[in-house]
Amino acid sequence: MAFSQVNGIFTGASGRNARLVVAARAVRTFGYGCTSVLLAEMLTQDGDAPWQTGLLLAVAAAGSVAFSLLLGLFADRWGRRRVLIVCGMLMALAGVAFALSESFPVLVAAAFIGTISPSTNDNTPFSGVEQAILAQSCDRARHTTVFTFYNVTALGAGALGGLAAAGLGAQDLVSAGDAAFALYALLAATTVVLFARLSPLAEARPGGLTEPEPEAPRPAEDRAARLPAAVRRLAALFAIDAFAGGLAVQAVLAWWFAHRFGASTAQLGLVFFAANLVPALAQLAAPLLAARRGLLAAMLVPHLASNLVLALIPLAPSLGGAVALLLLRQALSKIDVPARQAFTAAVVPARDRTAAASMTSLARSIAVSVSPLAATALLTGPLAAAGAPLLLGAALAIGYDLTVWRSYRSTPLGEAAG
Repeated sequence: MAFSQVNGIFTGASGRNARLVVAARAVRTFGYGCTSVLLAEMLTQDGDAPWQTGLLLAVAAAGSVAFSLLLGLFADRWGRRRVLIVCGMLMALAGVAFALSESFPVLVAAAFIGTISPSTNDNTPFSGVEQAILAQSCDRARHTTVFTFYNVTALGAGALGGLAAAGLGAQDLVSAGDAAFALYALLAATTVVLFARLSPLAEARPGGLTEPEPEAPRPAEDRAARLPAAVRRLAALFAIDAFAGGLAVQAVLAWWFAHRFGASTAQLGLVFFAANLVPALAQLAAPLLAARRGLLAAMLVPHLASNLVLALIPLAPSLGGAVALLLLRQALSKIDVPARQAFTAAVVPARDRTAAASMTSLARSIAVSVSPLAATALLTGPLAAAGAPLLLGAALAIGYDLTVWRSYRSTPLGEAAG
């Protein structure tokens, strides 16, 4: 990804909005990277059973589903800047609740409203609105590049969040989990400040930045129904992929490494620092791969390889071997994300991008809301030792790759491959 391309995207008034969105995503993902390493162990120390951890994560995902649906339908009407600010405030409130309370009902309520995430993946209400702003900030030829930058900075921040978790786990002055969520609340407040600085160019307008469309915009309530059948079908496939990925999210992996190999909190923080840094660097290849091989190849080939490696992790005889396989898997697992986002932006008219991005994110969030319950059910007895969530996740994700290829290999995507 050439720096001249990046500079061209992030200049001017629209470019300023893109910079603010990228910065807010990075700040938010730093918080996810820190808290997701510590969340399961913090709940265990509070006396919560594994099924309660799964329930809390499922409720958190269900909250993301509900808010993603609202924002997908009404964010353009209510104002993108306004809804992002409100979501940031709710995230800060959830951080305060997790830092100060051990009451499980309080934590469940906070998880529902506050986008608590079990990983650095951002299947949250923020993502659909942010992607619409980014798509509007530049022409289609640069979408893969801008989405790559959006995701790479977030992954790098998530890696640093894992390193912060290692530091918190190494000290004994305060509870690592409580300190992590206090930091999470502060980071959420920072995103509110960033969103408040968005200019009016971030708001929806007919035709977007460079793609005028003569048709007048229709009511927001009709947008989901008007989305192309290809997007609805792709949203369903995204849901399968998200469910598969949810079986091996960072919180589940942290629990499995701790119980299978006895990894400490400090070790887990370092592992997930590397596990998030590696894909951040690898994802820089996404625009080049998309330009040379097309969006489908950029989406599916690395993703398929990463899930083949994921299936090997439970077979590793030691922590070192499992970590090596995890890092290899992580190096391949995120290259598909910018191409997937560019594809979603390319197959719908500019006026429908908020709805399309939010609806596909919504489909992923619905699937992720079920994954924690399934994963924790599989983390019992011999199934846990065998790494059942990882094996099932890998099998489902491979099926997703093959199905997407068969469904979309004839779809023209050349205009979105840059």
